[in-house]
Formats: sequence, structure tokens, C-alpha cells
Amino acid sequence: MRIIGIDPGIAIVGFGIIEKQGNRLIPIQYGCIKTEAHTREALRLKQIYDAMTSLMEKYKPDVLAVEKLFFNRNVTTAFSVGQARGVIVLAGEEAGIPCYEYTPLQVKQAVVGYGQAEKKQIQEMVKLLLALPAPPKPDDVADALGVAITHAHSSHLHNLINGGL
Repeated sequence: MRIIGIDPGIAIVGFGIIEKQGNRLIPIQYGCIKTEAHTREALRLKQIYDAMTSLMEKYKPDVLAVEKLFFNRNVTTAFSVGQARGVIVLAGEEAGIPCYEYTPLQVKQAVVGYGQAEKKQIQEMVKLLLALPAPPKPDDVADALGVAITHAHSSHLHNLINGGL
């Protein structure tokens, strides 16, 4: 099963594509989509959508796993990130890829085993779990790979519950 994990954002969208083969997790590609701060928001959203569409066409994931949004401070940022998340989910839907959502707490628990884990701990565990040469940076990339790993670890439960991937 090929999973694309996404850490949504308007300035930086982290992505991580992994392959689950039995109990093995194999990194396929990871990185980020960046948009410029002083660009119209509609254009930034289109850039994210186009980049996501290209990634999905190129790597043909079976599943899209997206981090759920959690904001307790800046409402304006939350709206922008929510719109970016919307175009990401739309790109997956148009490609016929089922979408699963995971909270930051679920990702931390699945990757580190502790719901209050720090960013550095997530980066180090992602590095270990995927046998990467260095911790993925920026944080958005490590988070996206963490979301993909979370789905890989929980996909068996999804199969039991609803026959999904």
C-alpha cells in the first residue's frame, strides 16, 4: 500500500510518500510545497492544488492521510490553512484516492508513543522508522511522514472496520 501523508499549510505543505510492504515502511519521496507570502491567496491555493495533483499523478498513492487542523491562537491563519487543506482533500477526491484524517495527538502517539512529544522527537523517530540518513526537515516534512506512518500503523483497523485501505 502506498500512502501520501500531508501536513497542510498555506506557506509550506509537508508531504511524505511511503510504501507499506508487510511490516516494512519504505520511504518513496518526501519534501514540501512552498508558496510565497506576498502572493494572492487564491493563487497560493491553486499552486498547492496543482502540486498535489502532480504528486498524486506521479506517485499514484492508494491512500491520502492528512493531519487534522488544530489552532488555538490565530483565527486568520486557521482559515488560510483550512482552505489549503480543502484543496488538498479535493485533489485526492478528484484522483479517486480515499482520505483519512489524524489529529496531531494520534500522530505523536503512533510515531513516538507519547502524545506530548516534541517536534525533535518526531523527527528522530521518523528517521529511525524509515531508516533515513538524517531527520527530515523542515518540521512540516517530518510531520507529513508521521501522518503517513500513522496511517500505515492503523490501516489494519480501517480494513477491519469498513473494508477500506
